[in-house]
Amino acid sequence: MPPAPRPLDSAGLPEGYPFQPDWEVTPRQVKRALDAGGPMVLLDVREPAELGLAAIAEAVVFPMSEIKSRLVELDQYAEDRVVVVCHHGARSMQVAAFLRQQGFEEVHSMAGGIDLWSRDIDPEVARY
Repeated sequence: MPPAPRPLDSAGLPEGYPFQPDWEVTPRQVKRALDAGGPMVLLDVREPAELGLAAIAEAVVFPMSEIKSRLVELDQYAEDRVVVVCHHGARSMQVAAFLRQQGFEEVHSMAGGIDLWSRDIDPEVARY
């Protein structure tokens, strides 16, 4: 049996989470932005098998394995605020760094990924 998840702090992050504000946004910040309808692209970089397990309806899907080969398709978002999401946040951080190297200026990873989204924002999104 996996260990119980750590309690969440006042920002909605697991206690002790090493949050990097220059690189990450919290699920709560993403939820507020989505609710406000502001210009933001939620970029889900998980693979197709994962998408069948859990998804955020507003997300645009570009699997991490296809990012380099489909970079030209992402150019349409180069001037937008982009928040990258994966399962727990490691792959999204890698993609955020790659996109910044490609000239995307406002790119962040969603801390804790869709797993934390499920825990803190929408428990209807399955955890896996």
